[in-house]
Amino acid sequence: MSLLILSDVHAGYGKMEVLHGIDLYADEGEIVTLIGANGAGKTTTLNAICGLVRITEGTVTFRGREITNWPTKDIVRLGMTQVPEGRKLFSELTVRENLEMGAYLRKDREGVRRDMEYVFELFPRLRERAGQLAGSLSGGEQQMCAIARALMARPQLLLLDEPSLGLAPLLVEQIFEILQRLNADGTTLLLVEQNARMALEIADRAYVMETGRIIMQGPAKELIHDPRVRSAYLGEP
Repeated sequence: MSLLILSDVHAGYGKMEVLHGIDLYADEGEIVTLIGANGAGKTTTLNAICGLVRITEGTVTFRGREITNWPTKDIVRLGMTQVPEGRKLFSELTVRENLEMGAYLRKDREGVRRDMEYVFELFPRLRERAGQLAGSLSGGEQQMCAIARALMARPQLLLLDEPSLGLAPLLVEQIFEILQRLNADGTTLLLVEQNARMALEIADRAYVMETGRIIMQGPAKELIHDPRVRSAYLGEP
């Protein structure tokens, strides 16, 4: 069953349309990746799904309900969160306070406590840094904190925008291993990522985006061997 469906989505900023009819879906339990060059519309797609960019035409359906242009807080309540590009942490709050902010819509205190323990198990470094200001963390630690904060809302669907951006290769591997564990634990992932090779290696299915349109789609294991993808996105001749 499809957890998320985008049908003919058009969206943009003011009078400038960025997305020109996006069709995309993510089934429950999948990792789906969206790859493409800078300016292709990948971030706009995630933000349109989350209600941060207004959709002018088309629909977004999540868990069987149309959520087109819903307020973002209601989308979070329904079970979707985003890890934004650039992390967007509350730099003057501690790591623990950032995680608590991720759970601000929840009333189940015991569940929040258990989920805090779960993210500390996923990211032992965050347990060590729990009382430290988020703004003083390293880049890799900040990315871990941003993912952990999103998980505190207990999402069924996690959207990730460039989680490897600016990280050293070893940290990138750690982040991708954690994403695979999250998926194995039952979270569906929609991943926007410029490291196309790693994204395709862990994804079930992939979409290739160019100037606001989906130009290719299919099983990730097939697209990674497609000559056009290898030439344009994997740096191979």
